[in-house]
Amino acid sequence: MIPLKTAAVLGASGGIGTAVAERLAASGWSLYLHYNSSRQSAAELELRLAKAYPEQRFIAVQADFAAPDGGERLAAVTGDLRAVVSCTGQGMTKLLTDTDMNDMDELWRVHAANPMRFIGLVSEKLRRHPVSHVVMIGSIWGDAGAAGEVAYSSVKGAVHAFVKAYAKEAAASNVLVNAVSPGWIETQMNSHLDEEERRMAFGEIPLMRPGTPEDVAGTVDFLLGEQSRYITGEIIKVNGGWYI
Repeated sequence: MIPLKTAAVLGASGGIGTAVAERLAASGWSLYLHYNSSRQSAAELELRLAKAYPEQRFIAVQADFAAPDGGERLAAVTGDLRAVVSCTGQGMTKLLTDTDMNDMDELWRVHAANPMRFIGLVSEKLRRHPVSHVVMIGSIWGDAGAAGEVAYSSVKGAVHAFVKAYAKEAAASNVLVNAVSPGWIETQMNSHLDEEERRMAFGEIPLMRPGTPEDVAGTVDFLLGEQSRYITGEIIKVNGGWYI
């Protein structure tokens, strides 16, 4: 029997996380499907993937990454891994003067601290394989910064810095560490914007349209594939040319 290749998708119940899970499942990966509060969405995803790919394993696991011990709780219920894909996140549109320490702490934990802690705890499992992978979902605002989203931009910038640093640290163990930096992706996070705001934003994007979660998932799938074995420490932009 060929051993199963297993990945943990953090934030699998979100728009990008679900698309990543579906794409990786189609590429033969068994998956831990992490979620926090969206139990029903995670359970439906687990059932759908198990039905479509009966020879693979799909396990929905809950952990609150806004809590200080979220990464530790998830690592405690995770078995063998060859890849970690962190799609965790939450938006925050606030002026810096209106952003308090609770806001900052929660953003830091969800986007950076708990994913990093989880990766550190499962790194021994990753190192058991000839090649393994870590992929983080960053953001265009981690590259360029955004007024009104200073705290969010800062934690995404920290995610990008983590990728560059950990890629160097993990290279000796053949753990490839990269990030995908999306621009405007059509998910629930952008649903609060009206048509005029959308029209103005699309006018700034050279391709003049938003991306889809599947666009991000395809890049993640590439980074976990055979053709990317000499790529590490990269932040791959998926933004339609919005920021180059």
